[in-house]
Parts: sequence; C-alpha cells; structure tokens
Amino acid sequence: MIDVQNLSVVYPDGTKAIDDISLSLADGETAALIGANGAGKTSLILSLVGVIPSKGDVAVGDVRLCRETVGEIRRRVGVVFQNPDDQLFMPTIYDDVAFGLRNYGIAEAEVEQRVDCQLRELRIAHLKHRSCLRLSAGEKRTAAIATVLVMEPTVMLFDEPTAFLDPKARRNLINLLGRLPHTKLIATHDISFAAQVCDRAILLKSGRIFADGASVELLYNEKTMDDCGVEAIAWPYR
Repeated sequence: MIDVQNLSVVYPDGTKAIDDISLSLADGETAALIGANGAGKTSLILSLVGVIPSKGDVAVGDVRLCRETVGEIRRRVGVVFQNPDDQLFMPTIYDDVAFGLRNYGIAEAEVEQRVDCQLRELRIAHLKHRSCLRLSAGEKRTAAIATVLVMEPTVMLFDEPTAFLDPKARRNLINLLGRLPHTKLIATHDISFAAQVCDRAILLKSGRIFADGASVELLYNEKTMDDCGVEAIAWPYR
C-alpha cells in the first residue's frame, strides 16, 4: 500500500533528518515508528505527504509522490498531528470535520452526511456544535482523527497520538485504532502503547532504520532498544 525507497531529507542548515530509508507497509498493516528525540520520526511522516521536500521515491498504491501528484497522495494518506490544535481551528467541531470536504468542493448535502456519519462512528456526535476550546485532550484527539477519516484515506500517519492523554483517553484511543482497518504508521514514544496497537516496530536512529521486525521481538529487547536510545518494555511477571 505504501512503499518508500531510498528516502532522504536534508534541512537547509545541512542536518540530515532522514538518511536513505527504505520500507514498505502492506494493506491493513499497523507499524510503530520508534526512536529517541531527533531520530527523524516526524520528518519521515511529513516527507511521506510532501510537507517537507525529500529525495527518493514514495508510492501509495500506484501513485508516486511528485509535484504533480501531491494532492492525490494527500487524499490517500491522512496525517494526525501530535497537537490536535493544529487540526482544530474552526468555530465548531462540525466545521472542523467538514473543512477538508468543503475545500475539495464537495456538495454541502454530502458534506453533512459524511460528517454526521463520521462523528457517530467515533462516538462524538454530542460534540458536533462544540468549540475545540471546550474539549478535553481525549475529545480533541478523537475530533482530530475525525477530520482525517472523513476524507476517506487508505493510509493514516500518526505523530505521537497519546501525547496529552490521560489513562482513560489513552485506552479509548487504543480501542479506536484497533477498529480502524487502514494501513497505519504510528510515530510514538509510548512503547507500551505501541506494543498493544502495532504488530510491527520500526526503530529509527539518527535518521536511519536501526531495526525492523515484530513488536514482541523488538520492544521487549533491552539491548536493541537501549542501543537505539529508547527504553524497552519490562517483561511482565519476570
């Protein structure tokens, strides 16, 4: 579903954020992107949808990312940013979720149908006429996800989705992600969350793939995780 070959990102100051990364995610696969601060997680996510320039090849299905196809890539790939306030800026949650559809010129009757359906599916229909300024962190996170899902992407990218969440909101997010059939790449520092949600883990270090494999094999491996600059999950009942 998404294929990345020899991808590199170099910032204007010469910093190489992504260094010749190649990876593929199959239809419906959910993978965690793990690494210390500065490892390149956010840079990778943003480069996959052309927000920051890169060298190399990115393909989603049969469409390769380039200047002419970036709009189509962004229709197919939805991004949920670390801070929900980056995606919630309209007077009401309904308007936030409708924003992308309206921007693409969708008829208002269809906009209303799709927004209402998405709010019901995510169990936040009661927030329809609320301002994001009056929502909890968990409600904001779910509303931000709704703004992406309503566009009907096939791939979803998440940047630190458990940030700002209390334990109950975090559990609700885990349950929600488990219901989503999309191909998902989730950048996170929350290793126990990654172990619960993702079958695969991709470890980044200094902009390169340090390890790639089953979550149960990598996330509990103290040496591998320590060498990557992150802390492993302790085995229960050991």
